[in-house]
Amino acid sequence: MVTAARDRLARTLAGEVKSASSVELTAALDDLSLQVEGIGRLRFPLTPAKVRKLIEFGEPARFGRGTETLTDQDVRDTWEIPKRLVSAGWNDASLADILATVKDELGLPHRAELTVDLHSFLVYEPGQFFLAHQDSEKDDSMIGTLVVTLPSSYTGGELIVGRDEELMEYRGSRGALSVVAFYADCLHEVLPVKSGYRIALTYNLLLRGDTSRPEGDAGSIAELTDLLGEHFSTPAPRYHGGQPTDVPRRLVYLLDHEYTLRALGWGRLKGADADRVSLLRAAASDAGCETILALADIRTQHGASGYDPYEYRGREWRDNDYGDDPDGEPRNLRIHGLIDTEVALTHWTGPDGTGLEETSLSVAAGEVCASTPTDVLKPTDSQYEGYMGNYGNTLDRWYHRAAVVVWPRALAFANRAEPSPVWALEQLMAMASTGNLPGARTAATTLAPFWDATVRGRLSADNDRISELFDSALRAGHAVADEASAMTLLRPFHVENLTVAAVSPLADVTSAYGDRWTMELLETWSDEARPTWPYGGWERPRWIAEWLPSVCAGLHAAGRAGPVAAQYLLDQARLWAENAIRSALGVSLPSQRDHQLTALGEPLAALLSAAAAIGAVNTANTISHYVRKQDDSVAALEMSALRAAAARSSARLALRSNAGFAALADDCATRLRARLDRPFRAHDDWSIELPAGGCTCALCTVLQGFLVNPSRRTFEWPLAEQGRQHVQSKIDGAELPVTQVTRRQGRPYTLVLAKTDALFAGDLQRRSGATADLKWLAARWPGSA
Repeated sequence: MVTAARDRLARTLAGEVKSASSVELTAALDDLSLQVEGIGRLRFPLTPAKVRKLIEFGEPARFGRGTETLTDQDVRDTWEIPKRLVSAGWNDASLADILATVKDELGLPHRAELTVDLHSFLVYEPGQFFLAHQDSEKDDSMIGTLVVTLPSSYTGGELIVGRDEELMEYRGSRGALSVVAFYADCLHEVLPVKSGYRIALTYNLLLRGDTSRPEGDAGSIAELTDLLGEHFSTPAPRYHGGQPTDVPRRLVYLLDHEYTLRALGWGRLKGADADRVSLLRAAASDAGCETILALADIRTQHGASGYDPYEYRGREWRDNDYGDDPDGEPRNLRIHGLIDTEVALTHWTGPDGTGLEETSLSVAAGEVCASTPTDVLKPTDSQYEGYMGNYGNTLDRWYHRAAVVVWPRALAFANRAEPSPVWALEQLMAMASTGNLPGARTAATTLAPFWDATVRGRLSADNDRISELFDSALRAGHAVADEASAMTLLRPFHVENLTVAAVSPLADVTSAYGDRWTMELLETWSDEARPTWPYGGWERPRWIAEWLPSVCAGLHAAGRAGPVAAQYLLDQARLWAENAIRSALGVSLPSQRDHQLTALGEPLAALLSAAAAIGAVNTANTISHYVRKQDDSVAALEMSALRAAAARSSARLALRSNAGFAALADDCATRLRARLDRPFRAHDDWSIELPAGGCTCALCTVLQGFLVNPSRRTFEWPLAEQGRQHVQSKIDGAELPVTQVTRRQGRPYTLVLAKTDALFAGDLQRRSGATADLKWLAARWPGSA
């Protein structure tokens, strides 16, 4: 895989650009499609039979000596498949990746174009070889050779490449394409094959285009400029292990020396930092980028083992007296591979290196590089976590490093905005207020890739400033005078952010962009399927109860798109309420069902009050009708809603008869009177009914017969375990006043059921509650009782 541009940039700044004379890498089998006329497409790995078929087409390979082309099996003994019969096609992206890596590792000019031209298709059988030699240049642009060894099983046949007394040995792979590239002036040979077959394609490496190399700093700056351009145009994964998506918005180059808040400045850089930063700033300027100085906190996490401060002995933990090193890390600790790295900018300057201000910005791994790796520096703190069952055996280290942050000038606003969304919104309003609407809209557009995540993160982490952020977004959305820009700024919020304070700026922005835009925005805000980190299903009823009436009333009074927004919010709240009521009525446990229905009373009262506030009679009637058509359990909801309405201000009480409350009061009173009209339970009536619509299996039929029998109090029932569990689940699910004891004698065991006196106490309690509720209704809604 090609080395990332940021890492090549860090290596260039470090002055460690010594190139190799040869390089090896691998490619996937499906990256290459190979066909031979007379045989067809070759599938890897090649079988011995297929290789022998290839050899039938082969001719003794030739080699160059001076201006001559010779055949001498004492020098080169191998079979060459005529090039006219061979067709080799590469996956374009894979070949580009291979050539980019080759160009990087061989130290070729970055701006030059490296291509390949197929030269030969070779088969080495046992005993065949090619003595040490240098490749002759077949083209004025040829600078080297690329050898692709096809996957096969063989021994011997090693490719030996050397220059300046440095020899490298390369072998093929059984499961991948082995690719080796080297300069044409490198001596190389193929050792005799001992068994099997070595099959290889050879290509001429051709270098064209701008192959110049400016001397001194000019050359380094040109190279760094190109690397910056590549970095900011190549998609990279945002998180470890993810897929490349967007191009990076910044480059964070970590410096070597330590700097305090006071000492950080362009003119105070130390040692190699000063030289490297000078080159980087010059390259950034040429690449159209802005540079700032920053301070960063870095956390690395490594796997670790070998240290147990409390060695386990029987039932005790005993101190094994390992102790700690002076830097705070345990002695005898073996550190394994890097698990994770986190980099966060904590302070940064303006482009002139002054005005250091606090910030908080997590930086993705694909945006960070350093000439000196962090793990060779001394950490400021460390913590070892021993084995904890599901996690542990890790070593965390923390470092403080300075950095140069580079970003394209076109993204300067976006980079400043990501850690400071309120600042960004204020800047947009300032630009708009001075007449720079095009600039404000362009700046808003640059926020799109990260704005949703940034704003939602602030909503989750900073409850104290939510209203400020929301108000700023509404005012900025209005100021930019552009539908798309305003939608970008406001999309991350949620309907739960709407309070009375937001009504006026929301009315302004909805009036500016009209009904269609308003509906799209509110649909987004109301979508409960969206990630809502600070909110959840539990937050919606609280918002309805606390803010819906006043928000709807305020929007309705604002005119233009305000009434549309108010009605939409009311309709969404109604749909939510219907779903919540349906869900609560479906709860099997009576106590939980009543609890959930009672909790919905306050939002239902607010919903009906909001409908009254904007004159939405149809909406009020719809929700009232929905409640009244439910079964008798809904009385708990009706009473809760009516009590919540009564607790509201006198001004709202005056509206209750027009808000559906009277209909609820009538329905609730009817249900309560029906309960009280039932005859009192006789002192010897022990009948109990299972809730309607339950199970109709044979066991439940027997259970029902016992329960409805008015004279039978106990039932001894021999049942296997599965049957006992089913019966017990039905009794517990209906919260019936029946005890259950398993007598574990004989087979099957006997389930002993007994009705309790709670049957009578429960009836009295329900009757007493209905009486009190009906009396309360008569006082608040005289017509209902």
